[in-house]
Amino acid sequence: MHPVAFRNPFERTSQAFQTVVVIPARYHSTRLPAKALADIGGRPMVEHVYRRAASARGVDAVVVATDDERIASVVTGFGGIARMTSASHRTGTDRIAEIARDLACDVIVNVQGDEPLVEPGMIEEVVAALTADAGTPMSTLRRRIDDAAEYRNPNVVKVVVDENDRALYFSRSPIPHEPAKAGPHARDVEAGIRTRDVETGFSRLSFKHVGIYAYRRDFLLTLTTLPQTPLEIAESLEQLRALEHGFRIRAVETLHDSIGVDTPEDLDRVRRQLETPGPRLEGKETRRGAGLRT
Repeated sequence: MHPVAFRNPFERTSQAFQTVVVIPARYHSTRLPAKALADIGGRPMVEHVYRRAASARGVDAVVVATDDERIASVVTGFGGIARMTSASHRTGTDRIAEIARDLACDVIVNVQGDEPLVEPGMIEEVVAALTADAGTPMSTLRRRIDDAAEYRNPNVVKVVVDENDRALYFSRSPIPHEPAKAGPHARDVEAGIRTRDVETGFSRLSFKHVGIYAYRRDFLLTLTTLPQTPLEIAESLEQLRALEHGFRIRAVETLHDSIGVDTPEDLDRVRRQLETPGPRLEGKETRRGAGLRT
C-alpha cells in the first residue's frame, strides 16, 4: 500500500489549507487499552482510519492527535502526520482544539480514531453541509433508524431535526415519542401519514446520530471555552453544549454507517467485516453518536 502523502499543515506556507481531518487517538482506553494500535488485517486500527480519511475528496491533510509516543511513532511509520497533545484532555474535542490552534485552515473534521470502517463519503457529506450553509458553524450526520432495538438502545444516540436539517435535540432516549396506539384523531392518521411502525414500535421519524463532526476552526476554539451545560451533563452528550449556548448544528442525512470499536467484541466484528467480501456492516448495533470520548 502506498504511503499517505500530505503537506504538513503545521508548516506555514503561502498555500492555505481549507479542510483538515483530525483523528483523536489516545492509548489508555478504559474498556480496550491500546485499541488504536490493535491489529486489523495486518495494519493498526489508526492506520485504517487515517487512510480512509485521506481518501475523502476535498481533504487537504489528515493529522492524528495523540498523547502517546507509541501511537505517534506508528503513524509516522506508515507515512502519516501525528501531533502530540496534552494527556489531560477530558474529551476528544478538547484534544482537537489544541491541534486547531496551530492550524491555518477553514474547516476541521473530527473523525474518531476507533472508526476503522468509516466511509470517505461520510467525511465528504459532513464538509459539504458546512459549505452549503455559510451561517452554520458545525455539522454532523444522521442515519434513519430501521431497527426497533436501536431506537430503544441508550448507547445509540438519537437526533431530531427541523425542516432545514438543523438539529433540535440529541438524546439517548427514544425520540420523538409516539403513543403505543394511535387513536382515530391522531395527527398522523388525519394527515394520511403513518410515521410509527405498529409491529416494531419505533418511529419512522427517528434518526441515529452518526458521530462525525465538521467545525469552522474559529467556532471550534470558541466551543471548547464554553462552560458545560445542564442537558449536556444529563445526557452525557457534548454536542448539546453547542445547542444550549444557541449555536446551530446542521445534521444531514447519510446512507452510510460505521462500527465504533469500544470492546474486544467490537474489534472482532470489524475484523470479520474486513475479511468478508460483500455488505460492509454486520448487525445493527453500530453505535452511538459521539458522547464524551477521547
